[in-house]
Amino acid sequence: MLDENLDISNEQNEPEEGEMYEHYKLVVDPGQMMLRVDKYLVNRIDNASRSRIQAAADAGNILVNQKPVKSNYKVKPGDEIAIVMDYPRRELKIIPEDIPLNIVYEDDQLLVINKQPGLVVHPGHGNYTGTLVNGLAHYFKNLPLFNSSDPRPGLVHRIDKNTSGLMVIAKTELAKNKLSMQFFEKTTKREYVALVWGVPKEPEGTIEGHIGRSQKDRQVFTVYPEGEHGKPAVTHYKLIEDLGYMGLVTCRLETGRTHQIRVHMKYLGHPLFNDGNYGGDQILRGTTFSKYKQFVNNCFKVLPRQALHAKTLGFVHPVSGKEMLFNSELPEDFKGAVEKWRDYISNRNQ
Repeated sequence: MLDENLDISNEQNEPEEGEMYEHYKLVVDPGQMMLRVDKYLVNRIDNASRSRIQAAADAGNILVNQKPVKSNYKVKPGDEIAIVMDYPRRELKIIPEDIPLNIVYEDDQLLVINKQPGLVVHPGHGNYTGTLVNGLAHYFKNLPLFNSSDPRPGLVHRIDKNTSGLMVIAKTELAKNKLSMQFFEKTTKREYVALVWGVPKEPEGTIEGHIGRSQKDRQVFTVYPEGEHGKPAVTHYKLIEDLGYMGLVTCRLETGRTHQIRVHMKYLGHPLFNDGNYGGDQILRGTTFSKYKQFVNNCFKVLPRQALHAKTLGFVHPVSGKEMLFNSELPEDFKGAVEKWRDYISNRNQ
């Protein structure tokens, strides 16, 4: 039971693109006797085992009055405690599957993969096999981190099924906790490339607006400009190529909300090319000529998904403290669609 005077706020919600952890803030009750912080937290956080809490402490993810403490720290009345942990394991057995992983870097603490489009990251909602997690379970089967009841072995963030690009995966509990903290504190570097309908009037800018589930359709998200619903979200965009009826842009994330770039670009008036959830699978710019319609439909076939690629990923190595930065090339389907639009604009201007 929580003390009536205990101020506790749990910022846990559905795991989002950069949120694969739980974050709690607590203020110790004035009448609290001195007690080890790990024992104190076990009694106040549902489904938090002492080992999970101790792992968070070992990674420096338990802060008391904004300073990291060890598990044996004795809490005192008035202490302000913040803790970040990975999500608790659920009663869902993960079946290891030999799914090809495009690994671009690996050491004893982590690996970085270039996820192919169409690969679901973790099981759920009808996708219980054939996911990245199933592939990781097979790859990690001999590692201490792996547990068949953990639905997200090594995950500290995710990207959408039909988005391609870079992800970092933890191989140890220490790496998982430290990387989770970096995503929570928004110190990671993440840049995406997107092909959008239309060319933004301002070649670069910042999109701000709370993102939350649509009240009309729970399968999609929307922007709530006044902040009455959803969570704060910030996206910085920059036009890198004018393709006439299309724009090639980079998007740099400050936050990692579900569908953030897709939602923000639609809010700006430039939905992602072939994004069926947000209207980008319709012809939104161009002419009424039948040849043009056929051309666009051919582009849809070349790139049968939303035009979004996680190109750049940067973070601090959880053990060495070294700055790590990775870049990836656009996948073939994305490059193919861009080339078709380049050719179309080039021929039109002749």
